[in-house]
This record gives sequence, structure tokens and C-alpha cells, in this order.
Amino acid sequence: MAQDLTGKRVLFMATDGFEEVELTEPLKALEKAGATVEIASLKTGKIQGWDKTDWGKSVKAGIAIADVKIDEWDALVLPGGQINPDKLREEKSAVDLVRNFAAADKTVAAICHAPWLLIEAGLTQGKKMTCYTSIRTDLKNAGADVQDESVVVDGNYITSRNPKDIPDFVDAIKAALAR
Repeated sequence: MAQDLTGKRVLFMATDGFEEVELTEPLKALEKAGATVEIASLKTGKIQGWDKTDWGKSVKAGIAIADVKIDEWDALVLPGGQINPDKLREEKSAVDLVRNFAAADKTVAAICHAPWLLIEAGLTQGKKMTCYTSIRTDLKNAGADVQDESVVVDGNYITSRNPKDIPDFVDAIKAALAR
């Protein structure tokens, strides 16, 4: 039986270079389940995805990260790709947003390279997490207990490794929102 997420609000945070399927597939699945979704970026307007080896499709960011009101959202989803989280972790407003969602005990879900943002926000110490293979050492050095699983849930944190894990990643987000 599908979960009904009507009334739940999920914010995706991304900028140019997000891994296209890691944003579009979870977003579509959560919308289909009834959740209201929005994309926040450094500024409103179009941001361009990365599709495996080249630039992909653009999506519209409807809200600037600096304008997000945390109490209006139930969860934060952080798509990966190498470019997107690397750019965002250099932006104080983006790192603060991740930190503030965590401090408010809201679900924070990160896939692929997006755990770089969790590291930057100081949220990994002692947490069970997973990520893309090339940043496992970064996550371990930041104090996480690194797992090699399709999805790892530790409290309000949900992490996944790569696009192949999207179905499990989405299921974990749905389960967290349904609680």
C-alpha cells in the first residue's frame, strides 16, 4: 500500500551541477505520494543538472536558500553529483540550512556526494551513514560510522550511495515522513 504524504512538505536544496536523477526521481516519487515539494537554490530561477557525463536538464528553483523558513518544511533532501554539494558546502547559507534542519529534528536525506554537506555542517560524528565510494574516507574522517548499504537511517538522517539506490532512498524518506 502506497504511503499518503498529503500535507507533508519536502524541500530539495541544489544548485547547478546536481546529479539529475538524484533530484528528479525522488522529487517525482514524493509528489506522486502526495507531498508538496519545492527546490531551493542560491537564487531563484533555473538550475542545470548533470546527467552522468555532461550537462543535463534544468529545473526551476522556486525559493532562495536564504529565504527558507524551516518550520514550513518536514524534510530536506540533498541530491548529489560532485559539482552540486561541492559548490553548496562553500556557501554559509546552505550549510546553515542543513544544520538548522537537523537542529529542528527534521529529516535530512543526502545521497551520493551530498554527505559532504553533512560533514561541513558538523553533523556526522558518531552517526551511521553511507555515501558515494570516493568520499567514504571523508565521511569516516569526519567521525561517521560508514556503512556500505543502499540506504542507512540513523535518527533523522537518511543517506544513500548512488543513483542505483534511489528506490531505497525514496522509501526511507517516505517512511520518515509517514511517522
